[in-house]
Amino acid sequence: MSSHVSQGRPAPDPLLVDIADYVLDRTQFLGLALETARLCLIDTLGCGLQALDYPACTKLLGPVVPGTMVPQGAKVPGTPYQLDPVSAAFNLGAMIRWLDFNDTWLGAEWGHPSDNLGGILMVADWLSRGAVAAGKPPLIMRDVLNAMVQAHEIQGVLALDNAFNEVGLDHVLLVKVATTAVTGRLLGLSRAELIDAISLAWVDGQALRTYRHAPNTGSRKSWAAGDATSRGVRLALIARTGEMGYPTALSAPTWGFCDASFGGKPLRLQRPFGSYVMENVLFKISFPAEFHAQTAVEAALSLREQLAGAGRDASDIERITIRTHAACLRIIDKQGPLHNPADRDHCIQYMVAVALLHGRLSAADYEDQAAADARIDALRARIHCVEDPAFTADYHDPGKRSIANGLTAVLRDGTTLPELLVEYPLGHKRRRAEGEPLLEAKFRANLARRFAPRQQQAILHASLDTARLAQMPVHDYVDLYCPR
Repeated sequence: MSSHVSQGRPAPDPLLVDIADYVLDRTQFLGLALETARLCLIDTLGCGLQALDYPACTKLLGPVVPGTMVPQGAKVPGTPYQLDPVSAAFNLGAMIRWLDFNDTWLGAEWGHPSDNLGGILMVADWLSRGAVAAGKPPLIMRDVLNAMVQAHEIQGVLALDNAFNEVGLDHVLLVKVATTAVTGRLLGLSRAELIDAISLAWVDGQALRTYRHAPNTGSRKSWAAGDATSRGVRLALIARTGEMGYPTALSAPTWGFCDASFGGKPLRLQRPFGSYVMENVLFKISFPAEFHAQTAVEAALSLREQLAGAGRDASDIERITIRTHAACLRIIDKQGPLHNPADRDHCIQYMVAVALLHGRLSAADYEDQAAADARIDALRARIHCVEDPAFTADYHDPGKRSIANGLTAVLRDGTTLPELLVEYPLGHKRRRAEGEPLLEAKFRANLARRFAPRQQQAILHASLDTARLAQMPVHDYVDLYCPR
């Protein structure tokens, strides 16, 4: 018995075309989208600078071959490295994601759209330095901000209705797709080349979520996005050579992404590509913690204050019930041993316990020394999660997009305290006016970790006004972050 497969080259899958046309046609953004992109830029770079305090991150940075420096290469902010754009994208991408403190987007899939900045900024910097060396005009920061809006939109819209986690795939595949598309445009790919590049991203092997879940939770989750954004740059560069693409990379029976990796389901778009995701993105302002726990930690701090006001503390708690949503249960509801910082920052019980005991939650609280406090494990063993279907519905409601958590504490004397409910975290669009000054303060604090006052002021002068920043050559802006 033989089967006959058509050898004709089919038309590209519609989604490949939609992404390419969006990237090529929607190249300028204004108003809320552009201003939010500026906030995202400074917050994301600040998170990367903070990660440089952690040897587990910095040991991964630098050129693949020690000592290599690339003339007119991209300069990695906060470091002495000047690298090819693929390596530079990995470096900056790993820094950005290391502490789980950059922005977040939630839907059927989860992720961090600013992970794409590793590829975007490093490609733009490399292109700008090359242009200047050739006597041509450099790219300006408006090009970076526009590309950020597009990358956010591609990653975020694809995440709304497509749960890659349900088939064991990690959300960083969307970083790879988005970075390939937007850096392909920056690199000057034609429409046909861009479609080919995007198909290469879908054909590529995709990361498994196993490094995010027990019993294998580990630090790869902190550099996986750097790997994905750098791979996106590499694939865009491959397509720029004229290398062929694969038009039905998604839809081909048996061999396409949907059949081979997505359970035979087609990919769905809830809405057309625009600027919705950037305008509604979630910032992590208060805590370096997996986003589904942000409101729980905020409620825990309120509970701590309430207990202190009554002359009590965490030792008086018999048990805590966290009323939450399905995504929280799926990702961060953990009992039993936690083996490393990556395990701890994805455990809602650990985060709530630290907040109750210490009145804070910082990146240092996930390290082994902090976790050695036996009171943390004793308390988290008494914290349990239950799903409220209404919370899950509001989580997916495009008009709400809440990330609600409610804490009810029962004390050892039998007293049940009123539930403390927080529906929207500080970084939510509904609390943007409250959050923006704190977001800027977070950026200032992260600059102070690395730079002398004069250099801090130069960065702030360039960064805090959108119109001024947008006109600045990319390489001049990146130079502000170079060690002096």
